[in-house]
Formats: sequence, structure tokens, C-alpha cells
Amino acid sequence: MLTIALSKGRILDQTLPLLKCAGIDIAKKELNSRKLILNTNIDDVKVIIIRATDVPVFVQHGAADIGIAGKDVLLEHGAAGLFELLDLKISQCKLMVAAESKDNLKQQTLKIATKYVNCTKQYFEKRGQQIEIIKLYGSMELAPKVGLAHCIVDLVDTGNTLKANGLMPLENITDISSRLVVNIASFRTKNAQIKKWVSNIESQI
Repeated sequence: MLTIALSKGRILDQTLPLLKCAGIDIAKKELNSRKLILNTNIDDVKVIIIRATDVPVFVQHGAADIGIAGKDVLLEHGAAGLFELLDLKISQCKLMVAAESKDNLKQQTLKIATKYVNCTKQYFEKRGQQIEIIKLYGSMELAPKVGLAHCIVDLVDTGNTLKANGLMPLENITDISSRLVVNIASFRTKNAQIKKWVSNIESQI
């Protein structure tokens, strides 16, 4: 049995057509059910649909053989116990520093609102910038407006949400897209099966 962990939301919407073209199809009845493990058109391939942040955890511990998650999630997780095999070129965006102006970044101790704690620490440590991180899970753009933080670190796609809230993207930390990862142990024990499906998916990118 091969188990594939998929992220809910935008990544799922863009992954399903890719998998279908590669030969793995999930019926609408399965997708609309409340089942946690979904059947596919292939008897020995199952799919689980979970939170994006849980995908690398499931793959790391062998609960899933293959996972598809954003590079931002993998960077935060650390990707221990995983091989990153493919950049799927979907759900593309940027992890960026944003603020009301560049002057906001000129602080002795920069207060940053973000849910990307590890990525933010690593980025500013390389610059030798002293920072204080305020962890938020949503409404990041509000933090500078109410004086909670000098800037934010968040994913930026079109930039329209930033603009609507009086912020501008200032520094690109890294480009983000969805990646296919595999469990290291599974890659050894199910090598032929995994390589077959990875090759099929790669041919559709």
C-alpha cells in the first residue's frame, strides 16, 4: 500500500488535476465524504487529506509514504526524515518581509509578526539583526497598523492584501512552491513503486 498525504485548500485544488493526469484519480464521492483515508482508482494507492502543517509530520513518521506541501511548511518543519524529490511548480508565491515603509525596518530591535518563526529567525540572524518575534496565525497585516509589530513576514501572491492594508513587500526571503517529499524509509522499502509514481507526476509538470 502506498499512502499519499495532501494539503487542504489551494494546494489540494492544484494537486488533484496533476495526480489525475499522472494516473491517480479520486472520485468526487470520496472527496465529499468525511472519510479520513480516501480510495483512489488504484487499489494499492490511498490518499489522506490533512492540514498543510501536518503533511511533513505524517511523512516523517511513516504514516504517509509521499506528501505534497508548500516549501514554507517544509522550511518551518525542518524536513527531518524526508527526501524532497520534486518541485511541482504549483501554488507559487513568495515569503516576504512587508511593512508600511522601509524606515520601519530601521529599528535597534525589530518587532516582527509572523507564523514563520524558524524562517524569520534564520533570515534575520544571517543579517545580524536583533529581532523580537510575535507569533500570529492570521490577520498578519493588522499587526503594523495597531502598533503590535514594525513589520510582518508572510506569504505574498498578488500583493493586493498588503496594498489594501497599507503595507508594501520589501524583502524576498525565498520563493515558495509545492514540493513532493517522501519518507526516507519508504523510499528504500517501496523504491520501485514510489519511483514509478514520481516519474508519472514529473512527466506532467
